[in-house]
Amino acid sequence: MPPRHLPDRRTLLKGGLAATAAGAIVACEPCEGVTGPAVHSRRRVRWRLASSFPSSLDTIYGAATVLKERVEAMTEGRFEIEVYESGELVQGLKEMNAAQSGAVEVAQTAGYYNLGKSPALAFDTCVPFGLNARQQSAWLHEAGGLELVRKAYADFNVISFPCGNTGAQMGGWFKKRVTSLGDLRGLRMRIPGMGGKAMAELGVSVQNLPGSEVYQALETGVIDATDWVGPYDDEKLGFYQVAKQYHYPGWWEPGPSLSFLVNLDAWNDLSSGDQAVFRAASDAAAQSMMNRYDAKNPAALQRLVANGVQLVPFSADLIAGAQEASEQLLRDEAAKDQDYAALFQHWRAFRTDSFAWFGTAERAYMDAVMGN
Repeated sequence: MPPRHLPDRRTLLKGGLAATAAGAIVACEPCEGVTGPAVHSRRRVRWRLASSFPSSLDTIYGAATVLKERVEAMTEGRFEIEVYESGELVQGLKEMNAAQSGAVEVAQTAGYYNLGKSPALAFDTCVPFGLNARQQSAWLHEAGGLELVRKAYADFNVISFPCGNTGAQMGGWFKKRVTSLGDLRGLRMRIPGMGGKAMAELGVSVQNLPGSEVYQALETGVIDATDWVGPYDDEKLGFYQVAKQYHYPGWWEPGPSLSFLVNLDAWNDLSSGDQAVFRAASDAAAQSMMNRYDAKNPAALQRLVANGVQLVPFSADLIAGAQEASEQLLRDEAAKDQDYAALFQHWRAFRTDSFAWFGTAERAYMDAVMGN
């Protein structure tokens, strides 16, 4: 898709990414009779944000535009954030690297895209058979999860801010129906994170592709299946045109949280007031993402079915095999690294208590109204 404001951005790119950090905060606005920190708080700020997602996805990518709009509104345009879609400014899935180095000030991405840096980053997003969206938010914001996640990110010179959740995802698009655990063997599938690791254990040939490349790979047969998010985004990306088997549930992504990763040097250079603005704007962005998915997914699912899509639940033996493989992967990672183990134990204790609560009133209500 054509990038927005292309002439300006071409000019911008000629200067190179490395110059960004030095020029991110520019001249102070005049504040007559005011010196010191008050002047600092009036500086004009120019940041760039590299997203892992295409601009066509107005839910995930849209959270970055909400951040931009809120920050600029609350500072009356003094703090500006220019948003770039996947591949426009930074190579797809390299956004965290750009924020880490200071080439951009912010990356909008998923922690599990960067498991090569640290397996613990999976918990910033989700792990198979983990927390749903509400539970993930509660763990991060109220139960101490965010502090532990930020410790993992600190090794890479970034600080994380949750930027939204998709809710429980679908299990993905398959050219051929999967009826049992054995049908996964030899399948070529785009699936990231710990879900990809679990699928590999089940015999899947796993690939991790940026969103902008997935449709073509599925259409041309480079892959046989792909996960993404859910009906609204999947319809936009057109997967139903080349694959009709829509499996569920996405057991590897029961409530994935996305993140804004801010370069620590850029963050520390902000005034306390601008930091507060950014926090408030990121909270608003996070809420908008979940609201939009919950509002838009139902109608999109109906349209997909009307276009001949077949909804197929994963078989009981596949779910059981996947859960066993996933639990073993988590235990194996915990045995390798003490920091990972501490984060895992904290997360698992929260999951145990939260499942006990959600399995009482929440589950009973859903069983009653949905007839299960």
